[in-house]
Amino acid sequence: MTIFQETYTLENGVKIPKLALGTWLMDNKGAEEAVKNAISIGYRHIDTAQAYGNEQGVGEGVRCSGIDRSEIFVTSKVAAEHKSYESAMASIDESLRTMGFEYIDLMLIHSPQPWADVNQSDNRYKEENKEVWRAMEDALKAGKVRAIGISNFLREDVENLMESCTVKPMVNQLLAHITNTPFELIDYCREQNIVVEAYSPVAHGEALKNQEIVQMAEKYSVSPARLCMKYDLQLGLVVLPKTENPLHMKENADMDFVISDEDMDILKNLDHIKDYGESSFFPVFGGKM
Repeated sequence: MTIFQETYTLENGVKIPKLALGTWLMDNKGAEEAVKNAISIGYRHIDTAQAYGNEQGVGEGVRCSGIDRSEIFVTSKVAAEHKSYESAMASIDESLRTMGFEYIDLMLIHSPQPWADVNQSDNRYKEENKEVWRAMEDALKAGKVRAIGISNFLREDVENLMESCTVKPMVNQLLAHITNTPFELIDYCREQNIVVEAYSPVAHGEALKNQEIVQMAEKYSVSPARLCMKYDLQLGLVVLPKTENPLHMKENADMDFVISDEDMDILKNLDHIKDYGESSFFPVFGGKM
């Protein structure tokens, strides 16, 4: 079995592939080409978002891939600025129109806070997020989406939804990579049967410059990028590497090696990358970093 065939099972029985192609910072044309290339290589999970502005390209790439739509798992995200039932539901309908799909496999709330407030405000938009989640539940019941989840949600944000939800979040997509892994939050999600996805597994490129990571990769005769992917996979996470380069797509999918328990412990405890600043765009997760 290749990594492309490996899946986790969400709480409602939907199977989600462990490896996805991320499309952040791609325009429509780039996303279309990247998706077609990825699917031809074997990828069956594509990750996009309303905020990326490339849902149209992703949809076109899936349609032009020659693979049946039912075999491709597509994730999108309700933009962080939508904080009402009405705007969230309208945005899901718009995503369906933009991609040209009858359904989206997984829809996430992109952030509990609008991006302008991330790391800048203590307001967690608790009541607003409950309304957005209600829209997500209704979209699920209507068959517009097959599964629903969240992204960048801290434990308090998840617990807030749990107070009134009729369907629990099935996924939480988080920034998680070597030197910055929110272990306590991951453990909590696992206790709640919430699958965790890891975006930016190479730390926005900074992990590839880290000499301890480079040396560990040399030990296994793999690239630093592959080591980073495998680290997240061995933690039991869905991993979402982003690339438009077909050669890198193939390399990222070559996971035919195992990091020893001893080396995993070393990687888990590496110092935080010194020159990796906490961007205001990405939430700071608490717990061990």
